[in-house]
Amino acid sequence: MTNRITVAAAEVRVNDHIYNGPAINAHPTNAWETISEVCVEDGLILLITGDKKGILHGEFWFEPDEQVVVMRYPAASA
Repeated sequence: MTNRITVAAAEVRVNDHIYNGPAINAHPTNAWETISEVCVEDGLILLITGDKKGILHGEFWFEPDEQVVVMRYPAASA
């Protein structure tokens, strides 16, 4: 089960999912994408989906205290 939650951008974690869509068209690939990297650049939070080194990645820039809606899976119990 996943939970859609609202957190400050500084609290987003790798493997959270962020909504990327639909922009000017409702293409089905514009949907929830997995955060693969969280960085701080010039005081802003940079969330990266996909492979940062590759051509096909997404970037989302936020202020650290800006509210972001993500989907987060509960931690697996050992």
